[in-house]
Amino acid sequence: MKPLALIIEDEIALTTLLRYNLEKEGFRVNEAHDGEEALLRAKEEAPDLILLDWMLPLLSGIEVCRQLRRLPETKGVPIIMLTARGEETDKIRGLDSGADDYMTKPFSPAELVARIRAIMRRSKPETVTESLSFEDINMDLAAYKVYRGEREVHLGPTEFKLLRHLMQNPGRVFSREQLLDSVWGHDVYVEPRTVDVHIRRLRKVLNEGPELDLIRTVRSAGYSLDRAQAA
Repeated sequence: MKPLALIIEDEIALTTLLRYNLEKEGFRVNEAHDGEEALLRAKEEAPDLILLDWMLPLLSGIEVCRQLRRLPETKGVPIIMLTARGEETDKIRGLDSGADDYMTKPFSPAELVARIRAIMRRSKPETVTESLSFEDINMDLAAYKVYRGEREVHLGPTEFKLLRHLMQNPGRVFSREQLLDSVWGHDVYVEPRTVDVHIRRLRKVLNEGPELDLIRTVRSAGYSLDRAQAA
């Protein structure tokens, strides 16, 4: 089962952004929008990671953090505190209340994801996926290698990220725009047709001789990695 993240945040737009990035990293996500709801959610299903806003309705993030550390279900769960309060004294107070890390708003989603990976490697290494498999394709994420059966497949950085994204979401159809956002990033302008070029490169190196093409093109919709394509 995928690891569970609990987002405790009252800003809906930020919650949506956090959910998107966490799901892309392979987490299931629960949400709470005030301090009291957060404690109830944590008791109902213990998360593997908590993202905690400081300025919450009903109970402050500091108090929520203290209570989470007293609950047997969450006393060892990694907590990253997210807040607009960036003074050194605030950071010390947040960490002293039981948070494992502290990020000041506004923050880079890429940096947050990197910190999440680091904190999960330290605290729950079993939840960090080091490899992906689909049919006879295997990705070793730690060694940055791809195999099709016994054959090693040599991919460029973009094709590697593209294949990783498809393998993390098998069967799901992604539009060119969605792939651009997930693989190239929101801040990079690239023509949507660029996706087609990299899909062709990916197919070329993945498929040799009698090997089946597992990348499905869905007309007017996009691409997916799909077992139906192999049938």
